[in-house]
Amino acid sequence: MNESAHVVLVGYGEMGTKSSSVRAKMEVRLRENLQAVLDDRSLSGRVEREWSRLLVRDTDDPEAVAAACAEVPGVVWARPSVVCDPTLDEIVAVCRDLAADHPADASFAIDEDRVGPKDAHDFSGRDIAREAGSAVVEVTGAPVDLDDPEVTYRVECREDAAYVSVRRFDGPGGLPLGTQGKAVVLISGGIDSPVAAWEMMRRGCEIVPVYVDLGDYGGADHRARALETVRTIARRAPNFDLRVHVVPGDDVVQRLMDTIEDTRMLSLRRVMLSIAATVAEDEHAHSIVTGESLGQKSSQTGENIAVTEAAVDYPVHRPLFTRDKTDIVTEAREIGTYDDSTLPVGCERVAPSFPETNASLSAVQAAEPDDLFELAAEAARNRRLVSVSQD
Repeated sequence: MNESAHVVLVGYGEMGTKSSSVRAKMEVRLRENLQAVLDDRSLSGRVEREWSRLLVRDTDDPEAVAAACAEVPGVVWARPSVVCDPTLDEIVAVCRDLAADHPADASFAIDEDRVGPKDAHDFSGRDIAREAGSAVVEVTGAPVDLDDPEVTYRVECREDAAYVSVRRFDGPGGLPLGTQGKAVVLISGGIDSPVAAWEMMRRGCEIVPVYVDLGDYGGADHRARALETVRTIARRAPNFDLRVHVVPGDDVVQRLMDTIEDTRMLSLRRVMLSIAATVAEDEHAHSIVTGESLGQKSSQTGENIAVTEAAVDYPVHRPLFTRDKTDIVTEAREIGTYDDSTLPVGCERVAPSFPETNASLSAVQAAEPDDLFELAAEAARNRRLVSVSQD
């Protein structure tokens, strides 16, 4: 496929439902994001906008380019494709050539789209399916399966050119990164928060990662795995600033350890949200994001989440709120953050032996030392930016 592919077609989904002006702006942003990923990975290719598609031309490695494009938010699929004249003979000839690499005994189907006015071509979509299918059978003897084919020959025939492909790389869908403003994401380095960050990116939000360093209760390994998970998802957005705001939280944690028992984790969550709110104000972000999932931990019961959220005025988004842990783990594996998220660290020492699962706001506030949020504000002011660049 690499020897014969000329372009990579990139398809999007939800963007197509927008008004023409909004869609055009999103297409421009997606083109910029795709080009940035290709340049960052030293992959040759020039991303262009045409009709309701984006195309990558002048690439030396179409399959590598398609795989890279399929990691970018907003992309539904990417296909390394052969370009030919929009005639039935040319399309059939390309399908015949591609069939030379058809897996033995694999079933197939022809998926065709003829786009344009009726008089643009002297053949129909059915003609493409019939003639191209016959050519593939002639070369391979493979069975046709229109319901669940093992190989699909995709033909997109337009007025000026036809594009034929046999390989599809599925993307994350969603909206182009940078079209939905900024959101501050609390990154712990565990399994959940990087997935939550990625889900916000997939919906078009530029994220501002914040990591609260727990000092001796976290340690270098805890900090390293948090930074590494951000580094992994940052590869999908090299044209955005994903430096991590590292907040020194050791004094805050020590004060909590010295003064609070059953509701300690709730106060810690309230402090973290307060820190995130300070960063959100400084970074002109519209919201805060966490990796919380309802009922997953003692601090994440419905009652306790209401208590922790009361610490800030910003909206708190929880993209994993209704997700099962097994689904979150699966997604963490898919985006590449799982291995780093599961490195053993010692932050579990902060949790009390008998955590409160049904707290009231008044009881939590009564247990908190008077200077707790002053310490949190000071910690936020003393944060430092840490690059996750591969350089």
